[in-house]
Amino acid sequence: MDTEKILKGKRVLIADDEKDVLELLVELLDMCKIDTASSFEQAKQLLETEPYDIAVLDIMGVKGFELLEVATDKGIPALMLTAHALTKEALKESAERGASYFAPKDEIRKIDLFVADVLEAIEKKKNPWVRWYERLASFYDKKFTGPHWREQEREFWEKKLKDLVGE
Repeated sequence: MDTEKILKGKRVLIADDEKDVLELLVELLDMCKIDTASSFEQAKQLLETEPYDIAVLDIMGVKGFELLEVATDKGIPALMLTAHALTKEALKESAERGASYFAPKDEIRKIDLFVADVLEAIEKKKNPWVRWYERLASFYDKKFTGPHWREQEREFWEKKLKDLVGE
């Protein structure tokens, strides 16, 4: 996958209350046209008035789940990025509420790859959760003490990971 080609010129909203995280994400996604927001109110206003190809939303500091609802209503795919809400419950809630990806801040240096995964999947009418699983399942297996976290919600994850959207 040519990440740079996929991302070049894409409009991205990044919402996070941590200034250093915003700065790093802007640097890592420098091939994109980026708007940043450090509060829920600022991010909500931008989502409601600007056309974005994707939104990268922190869960805790900017009320990411509420922003996810706004993005979903506007047809903007959202990638949830978190450190403090890195739980299987937050992961499932993100998927249930319509997020396209759930990335840990531990892997922030790969944000360009994750954003490209979402955009490429949407362009090809594929499910971005399939690529998420390929890239990050082993990370979550370690974080959540083994693969049994998926087994506890087997039916949900089997349905979520179908290869084609609408299958």
